[in-house]
Amino acid sequence: MNTQPNFEQIPLKDFAERSYLDYSMYVVLDRALPFLGDGLKPVQRRIIYAMSELGLDATAKPKKSARTVGDVIGKFHPHGDSACYEAMVLMAQPFSYRYPLINGQGNFGSPDDPKSFAAMRYTESRLTPFAELLLGELGQGTVEWTPNFDGTLQEPSWLPARVPNILLNGATGIAVGMATDIPPHNLREVVSACIRLLEDPDATLDDLCEHVRGPDFPTAAEIITPRHELRALYASGNGSVRARAVYTREDANIVITALPYQVSPAKVLEQIAAQMRAKKLPLLEDLRDESDHEKPIRLVLVPRSNRVDADELMQHLFATTDLEKSFRVNLNVIGLDGKPQVKNLRAILGEWLRFRIDTVTRRLSHRLDKIEHRLHLLEALRVVFLNVDEVIRIVRSEDEPKPVLMQRFALSEVQADYILETRLRQLARLEEMKLNAERDQLEQERARINVLLKSPAKLRGLIRDELRSDAEKYGDARRSPLIERQAAQALEQSALITAEPVTVVLSEKGWVRAAKGHDVDAAALGYREGDGFLAAARGRSTQQAIFIDSSGRSYSTPAHTLPSARGNGEPLTGRFTLPAGAQVQALTLGETQQKLVLASSAGYGFVATLEALSGRNKAGKQVINLDDGARVLEPAHVQDSARDRIVVATSAGHLLMFSVAELPELERGKGLKLIEIPKAKRGSEGETVVGIAVVAEGGAITLYAGQRKLGLKWSDLVAYGGARASRGGLLPRGLRGVDRIEAVTD
Repeated sequence: MNTQPNFEQIPLKDFAERSYLDYSMYVVLDRALPFLGDGLKPVQRRIIYAMSELGLDATAKPKKSARTVGDVIGKFHPHGDSACYEAMVLMAQPFSYRYPLINGQGNFGSPDDPKSFAAMRYTESRLTPFAELLLGELGQGTVEWTPNFDGTLQEPSWLPARVPNILLNGATGIAVGMATDIPPHNLREVVSACIRLLEDPDATLDDLCEHVRGPDFPTAAEIITPRHELRALYASGNGSVRARAVYTREDANIVITALPYQVSPAKVLEQIAAQMRAKKLPLLEDLRDESDHEKPIRLVLVPRSNRVDADELMQHLFATTDLEKSFRVNLNVIGLDGKPQVKNLRAILGEWLRFRIDTVTRRLSHRLDKIEHRLHLLEALRVVFLNVDEVIRIVRSEDEPKPVLMQRFALSEVQADYILETRLRQLARLEEMKLNAERDQLEQERARINVLLKSPAKLRGLIRDELRSDAEKYGDARRSPLIERQAAQALEQSALITAEPVTVVLSEKGWVRAAKGHDVDAAALGYREGDGFLAAARGRSTQQAIFIDSSGRSYSTPAHTLPSARGNGEPLTGRFTLPAGAQVQALTLGETQQKLVLASSAGYGFVATLEALSGRNKAGKQVINLDDGARVLEPAHVQDSARDRIVVATSAGHLLMFSVAELPELERGKGLKLIEIPKAKRGSEGETVVGIAVVAEGGAITLYAGQRKLGLKWSDLVAYGGARASRGGLLPRGLRGVDRIEAVTD
């Protein structure tokens, strides 16, 4: 009795390592990477072969895709039906394959969603004419056959491709520790390069790149990668290709007519719409998808005005959306030696030509064997015609005519069997003439094939002629134009905004909004219940809006991002984080280098730039140091520090004008005293500064005291001139209760 165990004991580490390596090799060789010869992965090859076995050629009536998938997974590929069907659909999508191998009827997906195809029970399919280039020589002894997974059938180890499908339709795949990304190319260009290499085996990579100028995607998007980068890509087998959408102008609109390979129109629209919702793309008014059956790609962008530079806008969209996309290239294939390797263009074409030479040699040798066999049989028929009476006598009289015939006429067993199976009508005189003509034709063909097999030059000439014929029949013009351009750069946010006049309005409760134009009566706008007008500032939509709170901190936000004045606006507390108890008290707009006077009701102030008040911090930045009980006054813009004058008004009716040059320029601080207020009159209930205004020489101001107002021209203001920190002059009795001051603007 055998007591030896029927299992093997090995360390877990060794078992796991061996199993993982076996799985890795299976994924690399049998799933993820294409074979250089026919450019197909095993599942693709089995689908194509199964469809040919079902008789689904280009002229046949299509059958349900479920029938094909059933044959594939039942006979050759024992994997999931959904994965098999998806691989089948991919080969039928004209937007995925440069030269589709399957002609699908029904819903086979769309560029918006390639995986939106219908279930296989609803669709029908057959092979395309192009698939004949992979299958045409299959039954001519050109390939090796291997048993299928259960050993009941034979399947081809590869398909006898007549053209380099590995480059024409490309491939993508992820294996274990490696991947492949081969872009599609143009048939005529690749064939031209093959012929160049056939005629000149010493042709360099630069010579081949004269023919293969770059990838050729199924879409008409531009390939903008520079020529030297494409050359480096083909030299190393690694790199990237950048493609860009194509657009035209129709009146004021921008129409996108082609998208990069594998880019969804719906995704592009979503990316643009997201920028518009975030107010990061104010140059666009609207966008529409007008794609239909006749125009598969037609995306319409509507600029906000005719002044929008379409080229600059599209440059920004190229940089921020999939309208410009980079594709990785990794020419990793399984070579003729059965090993995966990243190969350059010359290596791929050279190795494929060796594959093609071997395939044609097999085909010719197979045909030669067929001819020899047929001539051998025709020689037997010749014996019959010359000795027909003797042959008939032997067949009639002998119990075993076969050995007698073989001995009498020196025939082989095959010839003797053929004679015995010959019908009497084939012995007619007309048939003899046909057989003689067939023999002569076969002898000529045998001689021609022998010449080809013995002459490598003539064999290469045959391959060259076949390649040219196939390129002429199945080739087409390049779809992806090669136009060298620099990669797009996103525009600065300020460049995206149309400079339009706006008026920013701030309410007492801290709600803000922006109205178009400067002729806006801010006080007359509608406000929430219990709220009212506090301040307004005029500027441009491209400028920063600056807010200063009761603690002296400043906050900034782009004016174009503020909500429309059609509503009540939004609270500033949603944008900024104010200190507890603080309220926004002042507002201004301007360019970053704009100078302005910052002052407090305590009578102190300084000159600062608007840039010093700007910042991205939601908590703001401290800029004005305030005395207890003091409040921030409305900032006054300075145009010329050396010549402008500042006018300061107090609640007691004192007015002082002095040169802005007497104030220091600071980034933050309390500043210097603007006007003298006696100590006895200071304090929250005493005399305070109610407003400041900056005027140019010859300018004017308007004073407001309740319902009364008074305009002072330059000649009037001269009387209130003096040194900084002096007491100034006293206004007329009716305006000594002044509460606001404004510079008069043209």
